Amino acid sequence: QVQFVESGGGLVQPGGSLRLSCAASGFIFSSYVMSWYRQAPGKERELVASITNAGPYRSYAESVKGRFTISRDNAKNTVYLQMNSLKSEDTAVYYCNARAPGASRVAFGSWGQGTQVTVSS
Repeated sequence: QVQFVESGGGLVQPGGSLRLSCAASGFIFSSYVMSWYRQAPGKERELVASITNAGPYRSYAESVKGRFTISRDNAKNTVYLQMNSLKSEDTAVYYCNARAPGASRVAFGSWGQGTQVTVSS
C-alpha cells in the first residue's frame, strides 16, 4: 500500500523558513522522481518542485525558484523541501507524490494528508 506522510508545516512570519518532510512507503522509492505540490484555498493543486531518482536533477516552479530547495534521502525513503524567504502567497497545504521517470502524471492515485504552511504576520 502506497503511503505519503507529510510533516513540518506550521505558522511562520514572512521572510521565515520551514523544512518539510515526506516519508514514503509501499513502492521502490529510489526508482521514482519525487515532487512537492501545493494547494491554496480555492485554487488547483500545483507542482512546486521535483527531484529525479538519478543525478539527481532538480526543477522548480518559477514562483519558488531561488527560495526553495528539494532534496531526497533514498536510505530513508524521504523527500524534503527547504523553504526560505517565505511569502504570504506560499500559504497552502503541501503534498508529495511520485512519478515514473519521463512521466508527466503522478504514479499513484493516493495522496497523503498534506502539511499546512501558513505565512502571516
